[in-house]
Amino acid sequence: MKQSEYLRYDATALADLIRRGEVTSREVCEAAVERATSVNGSLNAICFPQFSEALAQDFPQQGAFAGVPLLLKDLAQEQSGRPCTYGSRGFRNNIAPQDSEFVRRAREGGLVFLGRTATPEFGLKAITESELWGPSRNPWNTKLTPGGSSGGSGAATAAGVVPMAGANDGGGSIRIPAAYNGLFGLKPSRGRISSGPLMGESWTGASSDHVVTRTVRDSAAMLDVLSGSAPGDPFVIPAPGTAYADVMQQAPGSLKIGVFTASPYGTEVAPECVAAVEETARILENLGHKVEYARPEFDGMALARCYLGLYFGEVSAMMSKVKEQFGADDSDFELDTRLMGMLGNTMPLSDYVLRRQQWNEFSRALGAFFGGYDLYLCPTTGQLPAGIGELDTPAHLKLAGKLMLRLNAGKMLHRSGQVDHMAMESLARTPFTQLANLTGTPAMSVPVHWTAEGLPVGVQFGAPHGGEDVLLQMAAQLEAAAPWFGYYERLENAFPATGL
Repeated sequence: MKQSEYLRYDATALADLIRRGEVTSREVCEAAVERATSVNGSLNAICFPQFSEALAQDFPQQGAFAGVPLLLKDLAQEQSGRPCTYGSRGFRNNIAPQDSEFVRRAREGGLVFLGRTATPEFGLKAITESELWGPSRNPWNTKLTPGGSSGGSGAATAAGVVPMAGANDGGGSIRIPAAYNGLFGLKPSRGRISSGPLMGESWTGASSDHVVTRTVRDSAAMLDVLSGSAPGDPFVIPAPGTAYADVMQQAPGSLKIGVFTASPYGTEVAPECVAAVEETARILENLGHKVEYARPEFDGMALARCYLGLYFGEVSAMMSKVKEQFGADDSDFELDTRLMGMLGNTMPLSDYVLRRQQWNEFSRALGAFFGGYDLYLCPTTGQLPAGIGELDTPAHLKLAGKLMLRLNAGKMLHRSGQVDHMAMESLARTPFTQLANLTGTPAMSVPVHWTAEGLPVGVQFGAPHGGEDVLLQMAAQLEAAAPWFGYYERLENAFPATGL
């Protein structure tokens, strides 16, 4: 299979070609390896290639994606006997004792693992620039970030290395790379895809696994492959009555959609992000949906504080775990990570519990909103992608941070109000995604808009808990009304296919 031919197919189509014997899995994987070899030097998206293993991997012939290549994210999507670094030097010696449920089900679905994709340390940032792996780059403009934390997966999928790649989302990490790379990205409901067996609810239930894809139907079919509980899961969500691959082909009917473009944190929103929402709203009205300005009513600053509290607690716990299991020390973690760990260790336990309990307020506010609307529509991100290195901590702040660590000044930072400032600094570029994580509701980024400079801009839809079906129907309707697959030809020209 020529690389140029390979780039024209999504995962569903590739599986069909293999199933009908028109091409072999090895030929498909050879094309994927060639594409990876030709673009990864520019993108730095793949941190662990598994090319030779992929060409020899067995797979169940009856799987929905039998023989199709997939990249896994190097965070939580563990493969037995393979490293999983979480983008951290502290995790360099972490060899997974068994497959995660994500990987086990992907294997059963017939997918062939081409390698693992880069992520920021612990998946903590909306950029993918870890000290361990270096910066991953956006294929639409390699001077820009592909987002995070599934930035490696986003860049590789948009550039055509694979038709879809593993991702997970604890604060927007599926949707942000989808928006920046011109992909479709669905964050499922809490409990839809098992986080087992090595953890119960990832990030206290805020994080979900899934994939980033070029087409809606690939995402729907992959949700069928991945969804369902595993023994011992703390939370079980009812299974859908119909396969997502089938239900997405049904029209959603006329929906009532609430639209908002203002940041819940009062931060600036780029005109291009607003324009993407307004363009989408016009398409929706032409499709017969009722669209009006409305937004869930909640305290945005409180949500930011609750989200940062989750960050601090998770980072401090993760650092302790890595030190205990692998003998890591503070020098094995990036400065920003150490600062968050200090803030976690110095946050009173009662404060952490109170913030976790406050998630209920956001769930109730969103529930009240969905009493009058079927979906919400807003920007996926508040800003276009930052330049590589643009969000590096300035030298003077690095010095201040090192001093704070030496003084163990976490309690002082909590009391001074600096944490609120950190919340705004951290979340200002991506203020729209955290609501779905804390409420456990499904949300998706759809690539409806491109700027005059050729950069994709995603728009976000959110639904009530368990509402993946209506989201997929809406996405399929938009994909038909404003097709985006043809845009990927620009990347083929930017990274020319040589063919075999």
